[in-house]
Order: sequence, then C-alpha cells, then structure tokens
Amino acid sequence: MGAEAKVKELGLDLTHPSGPVANYIPAVTVGKLVYLSGKGPNLPDGSQVTGKAGAERTVDEAYEAARLCGVQLLAALREHVGSLDNVQRVVKLLGMVNATPEFGDQPKVINGCSDLLVSVFGEEGKHARSAVGMGSLPGQITVEIEMIVELK
Repeated sequence: MGAEAKVKELGLDLTHPSGPVANYIPAVTVGKLVYLSGKGPNLPDGSQVTGKAGAERTVDEAYEAARLCGVQLLAALREHVGSLDNVQRVVKLLGMVNATPEFGDQPKVINGCSDLLVSVFGEEGKHARSAVGMGSLPGQITVEIEMIVELK
C-alpha cells in the first residue's frame, strides 16, 4: 500500500499545512533530499498545543502534540512534492520538546511523530532521530519537529 493510500486509511487531513511565521520557506529540495522547516502541533481549528512537558503537559499529551507535528510535516511535504508516494524514505527527525529542566522523557514524546511516520511509510518511515528538551519554544508550543526525507 502506498503512502497516499495509507494516509486515507488512517483518516489524516493533510489539506491545511501551516505556513511560515517568518522569513523562510516550508521546504527546500537539494538533490534527492527535502529539508522541512520545523512544524508545531496545530489543531484543526488553527490553534496550537501549548505548555511545558513535565508541568502543564503529560507525556501522553505531549506525544499527541508530536503526532500533530507529524501531520503538519506530512501536509507540507505533500504540498512541496505533490504526492507522498514520491518519498523514498524518511531520513531524519529533530524533535524539540518544551520541557521543565527535570523532564527526561523527550524520546517518548517524539515517538508520537515517529510512530505516525512508520504508520504512513512502513519500514521506509524509520529514521535517524534526535529528541531534545528546550527551555521554551515559539508561542510556548509543546513540541516542534523538523524532518529530512529522500525522494525516489
């Protein structure tokens, strides 16, 4: 099953990618690699999930926020390359978690995005990854994730 069919099966809405909030573009292709700018956890109404993991957000809530980042990344990727079926593999994620200093479950949070990517792309969705804690993120969003993919 292709990635586009999997998106349909999972019921993902990729029709509303968030736009840049400053002087940059959502994606850049260099050779066969697509570098996607960081995306936040946008809700269907346009608002974002905010709050620090370890304080206002539980690990499970932050996991869901990371999944929302994954939806935004997929939407931006589809808009940039035309179809998710043009993706050879997901190469790397950088996941940034707005967290309290003592919070240590950043990898569990970023699994929200990683699990989604494997659901959509199968084995080709497995990727290298960094999951780090941040003292703050723009607008106090809970998670921001950027991604690199390889095209066919």
